[in-house]
Amino acid sequence: MTNRIASPILQPVTLGGLQLKNRIVMAPMTRSRADDNGIQPDYAAEYYAQRADAGLIVTEATNISAQARGYTRTPGIWTDDQIAAWKRVTQAVHQREGKIFLQLWHTGRMSHPDMHAGGLPVAPSAIKPHGQIRVHEGMKDFVTPRALRTDEIPLIVEDYRRAAENAKDAGFDGVEIHSANNYLLEQFVRDSTNVRTDRYGGSLENRLRFPLEVVQAVIDVWGAERVGIRISPVTTTPGETPLDSDTMRTFGTYVAALSNLGLLYIHEIEGVTQQSREEVSGVSFAALRQAFRGAYIANNQYTLVLAEQTLAAGDADLFSIGRPFIANPDLVARLASGAPLAEAPKAYWYGGDSTGYSDWPAMS
Repeated sequence: MTNRIASPILQPVTLGGLQLKNRIVMAPMTRSRADDNGIQPDYAAEYYAQRADAGLIVTEATNISAQARGYTRTPGIWTDDQIAAWKRVTQAVHQREGKIFLQLWHTGRMSHPDMHAGGLPVAPSAIKPHGQIRVHEGMKDFVTPRALRTDEIPLIVEDYRRAAENAKDAGFDGVEIHSANNYLLEQFVRDSTNVRTDRYGGSLENRLRFPLEVVQAVIDVWGAERVGIRISPVTTTPGETPLDSDTMRTFGTYVAALSNLGLLYIHEIEGVTQQSREEVSGVSFAALRQAFRGAYIANNQYTLVLAEQTLAAGDADLFSIGRPFIANPDLVARLASGAPLAEAPKAYWYGGDSTGYSDWPAMS
């Protein structure tokens, strides 16, 4: 085995006011182990604590309200019982001297009436996604969502604010706002999913209004130095969502506005999730990185070697790794030693119990 422990990726680093063990971020990964009330199981504490050697853990996407839900068995952060369950997680991670942020989520149109007692999912505009979504009874076709009324949008901003407050009560070190993967915030940003004619649609300034109001509300709770955001300018899944008509201008303007708010970091999916890191339609990830004054977390199929090359080029500060953390709770140690990585069968990715979740062995 090759000893890579001297790699700059695996050395301690400062992120704002946080001292991290290394530049490896455990990416947010939906694992669908919560109960029907959005409460994490006790073994979720063990799962996250096992992976606390990552410099920073970003939790699986967590619903900010009942309205935010899109998928079965995903956790929430709007009830006392949900907060208590997450508190067990943060305490376990902190006992191993780890750092953990909660990812705040609203799925918007990527949902189904089965998740809302028959009510329609909400979105900026009544545009139906393509494909299907998994609900309690299996896979069902997406439906046409209900366009939010103008007076409803500030109420969702307040849901984000309360969720941020609840994350603080649960003992997290900070929060990440999920503005990626074509969920509600990105649905407002892209002109392919936002055809509103009020103050939240039409011009680029209007399309960015709601996401930036959300970011400001979360900053009001945590301070900008403990808030990050995730974006995915060229990801089309779920829903076969079309790109914005001028992706670079739209996301360049968005990133510049986020930079002006002083966020701790931007977490960018570079390319199409789990498929390609290629720059698409003239979108320059490097240019977006340069438009942001805070830290830049790069995501999408990074290896240790690629991370070293990217760090040396000044194109990223930290590196987010997802799927390899599923079957390798000691991923950082394996990267340091050059040990082979275990691979989790897809059957364990979503749903189930502690099997294939918190029972993966560390290397001997």
